[in-house]
Amino acid sequence: MKKTISIAGEKISNLPWEARPAGSSAMVWRYSGNPIIDRHPIPCAYAIYNSAVLPFEGRFVGVFRTEYNTRMPYLHLGWSNDGLHWDIEHTRIEFAVAPPEIAAMEYAYDPRLTKIDDTYYIQWCNGYHGPTIGLARTRDFKRFEQLENAFLPYNRNGALFPRKIDGRFAMLSRPSDTGHTKFGDIFYSESPDMVFWGKHRHVMSRGGGWWQDTKIGAGPSPIETSEGWLLFYHGVLNSCNGFVYSTGVALLDLERPWKVLYRSAEHILTPEALYETTGTVPNVVFPCAAVCDAPTGRIALYCGAADTYTTLAFTNMFELIPWLKAHSTNA
Repeated sequence: MKKTISIAGEKISNLPWEARPAGSSAMVWRYSGNPIIDRHPIPCAYAIYNSAVLPFEGRFVGVFRTEYNTRMPYLHLGWSNDGLHWDIEHTRIEFAVAPPEIAAMEYAYDPRLTKIDDTYYIQWCNGYHGPTIGLARTRDFKRFEQLENAFLPYNRNGALFPRKIDGRFAMLSRPSDTGHTKFGDIFYSESPDMVFWGKHRHVMSRGGGWWQDTKIGAGPSPIETSEGWLLFYHGVLNSCNGFVYSTGVALLDLERPWKVLYRSAEHILTPEALYETTGTVPNVVFPCAAVCDAPTGRIALYCGAADTYTTLAFTNMFELIPWLKAHSTNA
């Protein structure tokens, strides 16, 4: 199977990696050194979690959801040589350019980070009379330009595709409301200029197993493979003891990404470790970044845990895609 699957991307020689534990058959396994970012990582922060990571000039750069002691979240930049040990900047990202009407940011959380051509785009849940999808871009991680919000409130979990689809930028999102109601399907949208968004298409609904019955949302930007766009996403169960956030995976059609080819019938990662089941919001595994070494198919999956910690898990694309095809649901 490995010979028939190809992955768009680059070689990342310093990708953080740990082999699957002996005797385990899990498709996704946790880093033994988790959490990689603990409580109170910098003076202003209570916690850092649900954050985005990409390789940049031989190192790794991250845009981190940094929750202050006021419990308001903002975006901070961070750097790492190995993807495991992070130097987080103590002040939030400032935008050199921003539309004046939306420049006063109420809050910013759950960022994604996507490279398209020579530009890096940040997507996050932006406070503008309710949660919506904020956008910004940079080429050097020194100067940041904030763009117009992509959608009206309420919306969360914006994830750009790493290349244009039929000449247009493309993004997944999850229209929502102000609460944790049974309101949460993934949609696809396109834009010619990163300002005006349309051609909205339904991608997939919550359901297809209790673990994703309450709502779902896109995780990291999809990864392009010869089999389709590989999408990690989160699904939410409303249990008798509260919400449980798990991670699933799907394959979307390359040229019609609103068409789901395969979708995991079961979760690939669910809260089990103490740092996932215990924290500010117990029972959360929330994927936000997937860094892939294309030649080997290795993926380092960065997750938020219990809305308190940043953690790392691993999988291999050449094993995950055949597994997905064998464990798919049509729901």
